[in-house]
Amino acid sequence: MNTFLYTILDFINDSHTYFLSLNDAYEANFSDKELHFLIIGCVGMLMIFLIHPLFTLLAKTNHVLVISWIYVFTLILLLTFAIEIEQKITGAGIMDFDDIVFGVWGFMAMFLVFALIRGIILGIYHLIRRR
Repeated sequence: MNTFLYTILDFINDSHTYFLSLNDAYEANFSDKELHFLIIGCVGMLMIFLIHPLFTLLAKTNHVLVISWIYVFTLILLLTFAIEIEQKITGAGIMDFDDIVFGVWGFMAMFLVFALIRGIILGIYHLIRRR
């Protein structure tokens, strides 16, 4: 189990280092919190796009997106905490609760945009279908 956990920590540490190097290489000058917002938001959306179809196949209901959101939101919380714990253990960054908050808000903001676009598309579809 220790090997498995340290493998995960190494992956997280390597990913963190990679994204920091990209930020430096392209002189993006994103703060740590902005990087958490963007990366966790994107990871969350990727997870939605992967998990939602699976739950759709399993549940066959019109409320599956809610199940997907709850599942991914839980994973985002776990992921953001794991990243902060990894930073504390490896010394690769500063363990900061605000990073967790910004990461979760990144996912929430990106999901809101997705939900709005989806709602507009479904609304247009239903309007056209009624005519």
